[in-house]
Amino acid sequence: MKKTLLLQIPNEIPQDIRRRIADAKVYDSSCSPEARVYFIEQGHGFYLKHAAPNTLAREAQMTAYFYAKGLGAEVLQYISEDRGDWLLTAVIEGEDCTYERYCANPERLCDTLATELRRLHETDYTGCPVSDRTAEYLATMEAHYRTGQYDQSHFPDSFGYRSAEEAYAVLTAGKAALQSKVLLHGDYCLPNIILHGWKWSGFIDVGSGGVGDRHIDLFWGTWTLWHNLKTNRYRERFLDAYGRDKVQVELLKTIAAAEVFG
Repeated sequence: MKKTLLLQIPNEIPQDIRRRIADAKVYDSSCSPEARVYFIEQGHGFYLKHAAPNTLAREAQMTAYFYAKGLGAEVLQYISEDRGDWLLTAVIEGEDCTYERYCANPERLCDTLATELRRLHETDYTGCPVSDRTAEYLATMEAHYRTGQYDQSHFPDSFGYRSAEEAYAVLTAGKAALQSKVLLHGDYCLPNIILHGWKWSGFIDVGSGGVGDRHIDLFWGTWTLWHNLKTNRYRERFLDAYGRDKVQVELLKTIAAAEVFG
């Protein structure tokens, strides 16, 4: 994750947080237009995420849940105000999976991603604050279809679907088979998985997580290998390493149809 040193602490940061980081070096570590992310070089380090008002409450909630399960970063402070939401978390030791040392060994990286995803999906999800992520997910895709949000930017060939109507027909036919039976990450991509010397260290950016259908994470696991490694050759290896006993290929097609409306 890139880091650009800032000459001063941004004035927009709330005073409660500014007092906490007064003597620290602050870096811009943003990688998305939807949110600004700062790295705070103090102690073991912190990350401070800033987004539009009322957009980080779910992420703060799910991050705290993952931390309680020993799966993610500690939430140190969450502030919601008119100027936006702020989420301060502790740093998880290690590097995200886009680092060269990991991408240089794609077979091992593929197997690690699959193994850790299966482990996550076998985690007890008692007390998860998002009890039916699948229903929320399908409702969002339905709303996006109705308002004409057919996104081809992340998926240039739309997975072979020639139109929004064709994709929606596949989604409609398959969605009843989707369940809510595992703890999802929700955005299972290389930048959101932290390793420390090839040993799993934690998950970040879990705002789309909850109890849902495993094929949502499986879809993103295969997608990120294609997107970040620029090849689709590891798709079948990933599914093999995860465990074919839990994979339904038709449901991956259903999720692909849903995601073009994401």
